[in-house]
Amino acid sequence: MSATTFFTSVQEQLHFVEQRIRDQVGDDHHPDLRSALEHLLSAGGKRIRPTLGLLVGNMLGAPEEKLITLGASVELLHTATLVHDDLIDGALLRRGIPTLNAGWSPAATVLTGDFLFARAAKLAAETDYLPLMKLFSETLATIVNGELTQMFSAHGVIDRNNYYNRIYAKTASLFEMSALAAAMVGTDDEIVRYAMRTFGYEVGMAFQIVDDILDFTGNQTKVGKPIGSDLLNGLVTLPAIYYAESNRFNEDILSLPEGGWKDARRVQRLVDAIRESDAIEQAMDEARQAVSRALGALEESPASPEKDALEDLAKFIVDRKI
Repeated sequence: MSATTFFTSVQEQLHFVEQRIRDQVGDDHHPDLRSALEHLLSAGGKRIRPTLGLLVGNMLGAPEEKLITLGASVELLHTATLVHDDLIDGALLRRGIPTLNAGWSPAATVLTGDFLFARAAKLAAETDYLPLMKLFSETLATIVNGELTQMFSAHGVIDRNNYYNRIYAKTASLFEMSALAAAMVGTDDEIVRYAMRTFGYEVGMAFQIVDDILDFTGNQTKVGKPIGSDLLNGLVTLPAIYYAESNRFNEDILSLPEGGWKDARRVQRLVDAIRESDAIEQAMDEARQAVSRALGALEESPASPEKDALEDLAKFIVDRKI
């Protein structure tokens, strides 16, 4: 399946989203902010979150101007989290392009991320809809709390609930917000809103599970980080959890809660074992189940090109290859 399938109908709107993002740094702001934003946007990305919101909103007949504003808000929020994530992780590359913190001081990087958060909130406020502002703030709080949990309560932890909570906070919450926010400006029907929220949640969970699978199976050059980097950082993701459940007495598995993830040779041995096991396919099956639930949330929606595009988007999530 081509990634362009579900982008086609919103290409022009995405162009306006991109312009709205660039407009957030005016002439009265520090010139380095504009260069930083241009650098961050040049890193690319599929813009899948604003695309999700645009498709949901178009399907429900939401005002285009509000959808473009929301799309820019969501993408700025996402970009801000990446700026802070890269600083926290000490990452020097993202998608093959130097991160902001690779050339800026930690203080300047933090302040740039803060600026992006502020502009994202401003855009969300421009919808003039208080419940949507509440959703925005709750999502941001969820993301930040998830980062803190990952920093202090996740290293070496082999636990499904810990994992699901982390990937909801890290990824699925923003997908959920994108779909629900678009539904909120498109309809008052709470059943439809709940269905779109469910779609966003399930697609977001599947998206992160597949990302975690690609951490084991992807091409290191294209992924932009070492294969198995999550484990090297002490983060036990779904493929490793499946492997641990089938190999409870494996010495390398038993070592993880005690800091075994700090031993690079031990981790490499574990990564190789996971790649050769059924754990990868078991994790992919779980991602496919999430996509199936997402498609189920769309069943009651009337037939439309946007509904077809949303179905293509959901299926693309588990068809990604790196």
